[in-house]
Amino acid sequence: MRLKDLVVVTGFPGVQKMAANRKNGMLVEDLDSGKVRFAPVRKHQFSPMESISVFVEGEDDSVEIRTVFQSMYDNLADTPVVKVDAKTEDLRAYFATVLPNHDRERVHVSDIKKIVRWFTFLHERGYMTMEEVADDEEE
Repeated sequence: MRLKDLVVVTGFPGVQKMAANRKNGMLVEDLDSGKVRFAPVRKHQFSPMESISVFVEGEDDSVEIRTVFQSMYDNLADTPVVKVDAKTEDLRAYFATVLPNHDRERVHVSDIKKIVRWFTFLHERGYMTMEEVADDEEE
């Protein structure tokens, strides 16, 4: 699975797979059940995973989410992923480990929680492997 097939939909839990696109909405597939359902544009907002980025300090204003996921995956052995309900300090410390140059003023704890939740969701379902993240980078 590639990140370009994945989308975050407001009102739907976790990450969804885009099944089809329509003028008035999108058909999305649940990664657990495989159930396809319609999400109308008037009710939901869609964020393709490949378009999500994180603010960093320096010349580059942001990095793609796949870079953050790659760093989280590479650090799994040394630094396990922190739980979403961990203390604010623990979340910030973990994120500083996986992305040391993130902009601490513009990246909020709620953003860190979302990223941790998405990574955990995809990793638990076997979608986050070294090959899959590397395949995305080649495209």
